[in-house]
Amino acid sequence: MLKGIPKILPPSLLKVLCEMGHSDRICIADGNFPSESMGKNAIVIRMDGHGVPEILDAILKLFPLDSYTDTPVTLMRLMERDEGRIQTPIWDEYAKIVARHDERGANAICNIDRFEFYEEAKKCYCIIATGESAVYANVILQKGVV
Repeated sequence: MLKGIPKILPPSLLKVLCEMGHSDRICIADGNFPSESMGKNAIVIRMDGHGVPEILDAILKLFPLDSYTDTPVTLMRLMERDEGRIQTPIWDEYAKIVARHDERGANAICNIDRFEFYEEAKKCYCIIATGESAVYANVILQKGVV
């Protein structure tokens, strides 16, 4: 047992967070994300019983966001056909979580096209497959300097 480590984080993920260096990225994926196929060159960690917000908050307690980039947090932009049809209240939750851990708050977050997000996810050091049921709930974090 260790003190101060969020209990939600399994040892395999703690090891990954420790291994990651400055500018390495990690993707926290929702339940619909193709984690295994996108993560063929990454470490894939399954956390099916958990949602993205609780994992995001736990990671950001240990993991500084990159201060050398304006937007170290990346979300998947809505597809044009989903605009006005699908709501993404989880993004507001992410902004609050990021603001608790980084002074830039919502300004640290950007949105990119779905297929660009997939390409960026393929470059991540790790993909966490969650049980998150919200759509467009995927997030990529870029690690900063401790």
